[in-house]
Amino acid sequence: MQMAREEGRIVAEDAARRLGVTVQTIRRDLLTLAEKGKLTRVHGGAVLPSGTANIGYDDRRALNAAGKAAIAEAAASRIPENAAIFMNIGTTVEAVAERLLGHKNLVVVTNNINVANILVANPGCEIVVAGGQLRRADGGLVGPLANRIVEQFKFDLAVIGCSAIDGDGDLLDFDMMEVGVSQTAIRRARRTFLVADHSKFLRTAPARIAGLSDIGAFFTDRPLSPELQQNCSGWGTELVIAGEGPSGA
Repeated sequence: MQMAREEGRIVAEDAARRLGVTVQTIRRDLLTLAEKGKLTRVHGGAVLPSGTANIGYDDRRALNAAGKAAIAEAAASRIPENAAIFMNIGTTVEAVAERLLGHKNLVVVTNNINVANILVANPGCEIVVAGGQLRRADGGLVGPLANRIVEQFKFDLAVIGCSAIDGDGDLLDFDMMEVGVSQTAIRRARRTFLVADHSKFLRTAPARIAGLSDIGAFFTDRPLSPELQQNCSGWGTELVIAGEGPSGA
């Protein structure tokens, strides 16, 4: 389970090698965990379950920390100083905030209390916290009030995360009120950065935020499927694989 939380999925052959047991043993263990609802079986292994409820926030923090750090570094390096930015809810977005502590003359509007607390350490950053209903589970502020506040701004850049990405490029989330705030921010931004690691392709969620066609640049940690990468190029969505440099438009 720790391997699943850190990496997003278990590959049976890899787990057998790392744990010094047979692949058959791993498959039996994965079946047992799937029957208990802790994992979902997929071809070659298992992934963390998803559906109508999100993974716990502490588990999300631990999930693929190295990949998120690389994504955050790549995205932060492309965020200019002297800019007005929106940042939404999510652990990868928080990782980006940590790498903005040296940026100067930023105005950051956020519905994420964790982002605000991180950026307090940057004296060159003015922070505007969108009001709204507080989700204690992750420090998010959601709902109509948050929407109205975000609507008052015109952003140079919106930095957003999501809970899942469908194979056709739809960005998905679990909370309709959170989705509404993110949609408003995308609409009010001149350009949007999506920061999401490969585990988001292994999950699903019920509510659509937008499509990759609505995103200026997508920062992730592993290559996309050839079809989706080709679609991104057609949509004009820049694809940045952390550590590999940009591709696409």
